[in-house]
Amino acid sequence: MIDATDYELFARIAELGSISAAANTLGLSVPMASKRLARLEARLGTRLINRSTRRIVLTTTGAQFRDDVVAILDAIQQAEERLAGTMQRLSGPVRISAPTSFGRLHVAPYLKPFLDAHPGVDLELTLTDAFVDLLQDGVDLAVRIAGPPPAALQANVLAPNRRILCAAPAYLHAHGTPETLKDLHQHKTLAAQGQSPWRLSGPDGNLAFDVKPVVRTNSSEVVREMALAGMGVALRSLWDVNADLAAGRLVRVLDAWQGMAGIDIMAVHLRRPELPRRVTAFIDHLRRLYHPAPPWE
Repeated sequence: MIDATDYELFARIAELGSISAAANTLGLSVPMASKRLARLEARLGTRLINRSTRRIVLTTTGAQFRDDVVAILDAIQQAEERLAGTMQRLSGPVRISAPTSFGRLHVAPYLKPFLDAHPGVDLELTLTDAFVDLLQDGVDLAVRIAGPPPAALQANVLAPNRRILCAAPAYLHAHGTPETLKDLHQHKTLAAQGQSPWRLSGPDGNLAFDVKPVVRTNSSEVVREMALAGMGVALRSLWDVNADLAAGRLVRVLDAWQGMAGIDIMAVHLRRPELPRRVTAFIDHLRRLYHPAPPWE
């Protein structure tokens, strides 16, 4: 007899690459999860995963079966949502994390329209520049500004993250304006921990520029404030400094150079057989905010 719970267990194991992690998300003990997986393989008459002390790998048959199982579970979820009417009336918790500055500027101000449309959704927004482990921290959706995520995560690109070199007029008046990238070595530079080297793209192709920051800090917001205070040249995202550029508080320098492409603003979540409609609805809400072109562009 078909047991959909065994299908869900197998899908979670394939998603997370770990029997223990899958057991944890489903509230099972590891021995019970292993027993149920063995029962499923026995019923199907084939091995679905190859086990080792470090990780599991899907067999060819297991990978094919995983795709079929995910489709089955998605269909079950959609059928239940149609029956319950939750396609229109969304409810339940959605735990979101976002970088501090981006979340404050471009997420928090736009929560009201979403909650007005879906008053049954219980939103929790955490702003942090620290790395968030979605599984361990119980986060449904993380806004990240980064390159492609690991295979365990599904990425929804919301907007490109264009980064430019800039400084305050007062700094340029005191120290001069760099005309070439070589000139930049003679200037004070600003960057937070983990933001050096600057990976730039320009007339000479792609290169890495080592930064020796004037002040060591773990805060990207502090870097922006130091740039505004005239303390040096910074590599900043347009979503962070577009208003300062428009008002003349910051000026772009070395226009031919900008941050290397491939860093995007994304909404990421764990790969799951099914994603709650309240989470997909919030992803759609973010997409509408930043498409067809983000407001900072």
